[in-house]
Amino acid sequence: MDTEFFKELERFSLLVKKRVSTAYTGAHRSLRFGHGISPVGYREYRKGDDFKLVDWKVYGRTERLYIREHEEERSLVVHILLDASGSMNYGGKFGYASQIAAGFGYLATLENEKYSVSLFCNRLHPGEPRRGRRYLFQTIGELDEINPRGSTNPRQVADQFETLVRSTSLVIVISDFLADTEEVLSSIYRLGGHDLVMIQVLAPDEALLNFRGDVKFVDMETRLPVVTRVTEDERRDYLAKMEEHNSRIVAACNQVGADFFSFKTDKPIFEAFSEMLSRAVVWKV
Repeated sequence: MDTEFFKELERFSLLVKKRVSTAYTGAHRSLRFGHGISPVGYREYRKGDDFKLVDWKVYGRTERLYIREHEEERSLVVHILLDASGSMNYGGKFGYASQIAAGFGYLATLENEKYSVSLFCNRLHPGEPRRGRRYLFQTIGELDEINPRGSTNPRQVADQFETLVRSTSLVIVISDFLADTEEVLSSIYRLGGHDLVMIQVLAPDEALLNFRGDVKFVDMETRLPVVTRVTEDERRDYLAKMEEHNSRIVAACNQVGADFFSFKTDKPIFEAFSEMLSRAVVWKV
């Protein structure tokens, strides 16, 4: 994997648009309230609250139980979910997607934050969140050895992730998102409680259907062949369906406050990062 673009990434910093809660103490602000250093107000005691958080001075004045809330400072955990299904084995998509995954891992490393790269196809293969350059380059070596294969099940992957990761995190999903539209939408809604970034990677040929005449297509996941004639009308129909598919993904992302990006593999990798880093998830410092 070519990592020359890492040098350019040093000008950027991971800053999330929502405040993120995890189990680790650190520099990023959390939306969760509890013990901390920044008081934000009071609320009435609710069953199940930690009794130690009751402000007894307020109780002495009001004879009602109130909790004094504090905004906690916590660190960011970056979970990178990378599609390793068979369809990613076409047109250099997996290699390009791996560079994006490594780039976000490098940004997390610069901030001394924990991150993981988890591969998925029809199920999630979770990675362990760690810090440091040694882990980053170990991850890059492992990605270089991956041969994408199998089908994909976005809904099941999202369900599995939510079972494993309870705390709010920065979640970056990198895929071609060419699965059933409803399955992709379900995964977005399932992961929408996190700071979510959806990154689509497509080969130019499949993005634009740059084929003419009689063509034999082979499904990279099922290996089933289809022979068809690609006419201009069929190409327009294909592009319309692709646009509808992506438009629904974008709409779902907007509903949950996620970001969606789509890149073709002929786009220089740093240009892709420049586009992503100029928007809400990460900002130039």
